[in-house]
Amino acid sequence: MKNIKATFAFFVFTLLSISTYAQDCNCTKNFEWVKKTFEENDAGFQYAIKQKGDQAYSDLNKRISEKVKSAKTFGDCSPILYEWLTFFRSGHVSIRPISKQQSSQSVANNKSDNQFANWETLPVETQDFKKYLDKKKTSDYEGIWYTEPYTIGIKKKGDQYIGFIIESGAETWTKGQVKLKLDFSNGKTSSVYYMRDHSAVESKEIAITGKNNLQIGDFSLSRIYPKIEDEPKYAQYFKSLNTNEPYIEKLNETTLYFRIPSFQASKKQKIDSAILANKNKILSTENLIIDIRNGTGGSDGSYNNILPLIYTNPIRTVGVEYLSTKLNNQRMLDFINKPEYGFNEENKKWAKNSFDKLEKEQGKFVNLNENVVTITKYDTIHQYPKNVGIIINQKNGSTDEQFLLAAKQSRKVKLFGTTTFGVLDVSNMYYVPSPCNEFELGYSLSRSMRIPDFTIDGKGLQPDFYLDRSIPLYEWTEYVNKTLNGQ
Repeated sequence: MKNIKATFAFFVFTLLSISTYAQDCNCTKNFEWVKKTFEENDAGFQYAIKQKGDQAYSDLNKRISEKVKSAKTFGDCSPILYEWLTFFRSGHVSIRPISKQQSSQSVANNKSDNQFANWETLPVETQDFKKYLDKKKTSDYEGIWYTEPYTIGIKKKGDQYIGFIIESGAETWTKGQVKLKLDFSNGKTSSVYYMRDHSAVESKEIAITGKNNLQIGDFSLSRIYPKIEDEPKYAQYFKSLNTNEPYIEKLNETTLYFRIPSFQASKKQKIDSAILANKNKILSTENLIIDIRNGTGGSDGSYNNILPLIYTNPIRTVGVEYLSTKLNNQRMLDFINKPEYGFNEENKKWAKNSFDKLEKEQGKFVNLNENVVTITKYDTIHQYPKNVGIIINQKNGSTDEQFLLAAKQSRKVKLFGTTTFGVLDVSNMYYVPSPCNEFELGYSLSRSMRIPDFTIDGKGLQPDFYLDRSIPLYEWTEYVNKTLNGQ
């Protein structure tokens, strides 16, 4: 669904004394605020309680209330708050640190701006490390790797490989800090990867595909030094995996490949440009592969120009209802008053009418459209492409799944891969800052009117062709190509 992120000044801040800051910004107070705000405003709250029961919710609150008492820093607190949120669903919830706090709060906190200043480090000079790598005769995990926004060196120490920051695009990480560990001691394989907020993600899955791609659980890193020539069979996969931009290329005389790494609104123009530049090829080539693996969600508008190309019959889309509250409805005014949303006069008129409609129904769910189901029709059913294969995996959720719901109504379309993430029923995320401006709470404004008859959250969408572990990831595109070509 449309994933519009907004920031709303929910609290008016004044200068805080040290004593007031300490009193109001501890983890217990943060939890109380998150709990109250979520209960009153999240569109999926009551639905989750109905599914899981009052007793389970009561037990959760008791457990979290005890945990927050021992949290001394926001770094300790944020994972506990997020744990509470995941009771309701696995996605479309968030605890997002605010990178720069108000100066008065920084003074009151009387701490370094970097709360992870004492994090474990591995001091290695980059040039010395490169010289060491140049002398190696074999390739393994040691090297310099990149995963946005980090450049990471990995060096062997005993039975472990330690990943340390060389360059960081995140304020929470600085040069030399340990970002990951790969452990092969005692015949066992395990890893730990530290997230932006330094929370740990553990995994037993570590694999190098070819010589330049390292997979650690769900995290993918590309070797940037030394760059080792890889086998040709990996080239297409690495290109698709490492790109941040959409592109279309010819696989063979009968098949085009369309890679879309993200449906974020910021990518719409580039998606549309790729379509426009290749439209004649798309409409004259028998098969089209659309690869949306590892998607990010985003905006429904980003895929609007794809649907006419693969259309065969009217597309039915079940709408959503918005929970009307004072806080939630403010977003419509933000659309009107804040230039960053880029609303034209027509869109602003829609936002004003929506606000008026929502305000009359506070405390209720409101359908902003006239009908529950919207039916989309296009004038033309194109002869080509005849067959469309969409590659998906477990990281596709939200807008990715909304696209799939629409696309798979075409008789031309088949889905290949694994079951998607399953986070669509409760959507349209909204972000509000905490009282002390330490973090933003992300929750959802709408719920689908597919509930309860056709739910996706926690289930995902299943592929028509399941690609199991016996088919390596780098062979997925070729598998789809052969299938579409009847091989």
